[in-house]
Amino acid sequence: MTERDQPNTGDPTPPVPVGGGGGSVVPGSGNAAVDAAAERSEATARRNIAPFSELPVPEDTANLRFGPDLHPGLLALLPLVGVWEGEGEADTEDRGQHRFGQQLIVAHDGENYLTWTSRAWTFDAGGAVDDAAYRETGFWRISADDQLEFLVAHASGVIEMYYGAPISQSAWEMTTDVVLASPTGPKRGGAKRIYGIVEGGDLGWVEERVHPERGLVPHMSARLRRIAG
Repeated sequence: MTERDQPNTGDPTPPVPVGGGGGSVVPGSGNAAVDAAAERSEATARRNIAPFSELPVPEDTANLRFGPDLHPGLLALLPLVGVWEGEGEADTEDRGQHRFGQQLIVAHDGENYLTWTSRAWTFDAGGAVDDAAYRETGFWRISADDQLEFLVAHASGVIEMYYGAPISQSAWEMTTDVVLASPTGPKRGGAKRIYGIVEGGDLGWVEERVHPERGLVPHMSARLRRIAG
């Protein structure tokens, strides 16, 4: 991911490169990273999404330690599985520039897809939670030749189909092929999204969206910490 790909979101969630790489090797940094990951997992390893009731088929799990084994076809997406929470920055036509909070649940049930649920909320000028905001749900799939498929439905009345490919073992890039809006949904252009595991084990993501006059422009970005998984 290059500097050109990063939206200028500003504090408190500056854009961060996704996918790792670059820089010189620091002696002992590998051991430090392993130790830090183990420390982070002391709390998150025991957490999972709670099932509503017992079903005759496997329940969704956002923790790879519990539930059915991850389908072997999803190994390239394994780092995404979990519950993530954090904050980001957005620049939208209806709200302008603003901060938002986000919870993201990426789960599986042993089948060859990941489930995706995202909820967001905005903050007022004083930093208090203001209102519920963006909400989307969908599915991730990846083909045998590593083509990503991401189908996402927005509560605002928009359905998008993204295609793409992994950038590395822990970063993924994709662009929309189809954008459909309901009669009451907003009319919007296509988009590009990049997701990746960044320093500290967080999940960082950026979205650029097509503007009718300016082309592809920064739209949203966030950095989320692992809460479960």
